[in-house]
Amino acid sequence: MRALVIRRLLYMVPTLFAISLVAFMIIQLPPGNFLTTYIADLAARGQSVDQSQIRALEERYGLNDPLAVQYFRWIGGILLNGDFGQSFLYQRDVSSLIWDRIGISVALAVATILLSWVLAFPIGVYSAVRQHSLGDYAFTFIGFVGLATPNFMLALLCVWIAFAYFGESMGGIISPEYADSAWNLGKVLDVVSNLWIPVLIIGTAGTAALIRVLRANLLDELRKPYVTTARAKGLPEWRVLLKYPVRMSLSPFISTVGWVLPTIVGGEVMVSIVLSLDTTGPLLMQALQNQDMYLAGAFILVLGALTLVGTLLSDLLLAWWDPRIRHAQAEEA
Repeated sequence: MRALVIRRLLYMVPTLFAISLVAFMIIQLPPGNFLTTYIADLAARGQSVDQSQIRALEERYGLNDPLAVQYFRWIGGILLNGDFGQSFLYQRDVSSLIWDRIGISVALAVATILLSWVLAFPIGVYSAVRQHSLGDYAFTFIGFVGLATPNFMLALLCVWIAFAYFGESMGGIISPEYADSAWNLGKVLDVVSNLWIPVLIIGTAGTAALIRVLRANLLDELRKPYVTTARAKGLPEWRVLLKYPVRMSLSPFISTVGWVLPTIVGGEVMVSIVLSLDTTGPLLMQALQNQDMYLAGAFILVLGALTLVGTLLSDLLLAWWDPRIRHAQAEEA
């Protein structure tokens, strides 16, 4: 296991370098840069910028330098000083912008995955044990609807219902009275009270997927010979069920750790925009729309790093939980 971890960590170094390079190149693919977007926005509003001012800004941000020079300046600042650069759009350090919104994103991601686990586990076990029952058909239908319905559509529907039937404008996760205050117990409780609606919306598809996967895995385990042998020995049905079949079917729950970490930063961008949530998702969208290369590049790099770390943690947890996976990984090493 130790050799596996070391090998995976060594693989992560060139992978992160490749992610940073690809991310920087993708951001540079659209024609122009932040200044051209900024000038076009001013022109649309009937304003103009002096050419000398444009050249001064290009010199200040180094936008006239070759792409290789810009890339190594950016990645060198990250490796040597932990400096992700300055956002052109917000005129602030990129790290501070991300840090300001990471708390809400963490709370949203953790609450969503916990809700998915709490709902998917009993429903998935019930659907497998009571296969072809009325409840199984009902949960299967609800699961298909949850998988097929986009989360942003559910968000729009909730906003419309809140306004049309209750006269409330649903949006935001922090009440106006706490918007500018420092973090304290009152602000935390306010966030918790406003968190449940976006958690339900974002967790719909994930919960439906976990239910379907857990049901299929458990049905497969219940048909194996060791289950038949345990029943023949007269073991109670609940013990036969919980001893091994359920345990062997819980791998999908543990593997979700691999996408929890990138979800913390990326989040559900469209849902956050519809519900006006102050998470990192809308910030990433604004950075891409305005070609704010340092902010967008930092987001993509952090998402890639968190995906690699989450995948490693997921593999280690799966190896700890399921001895079959542990033995297979030991043979590969």
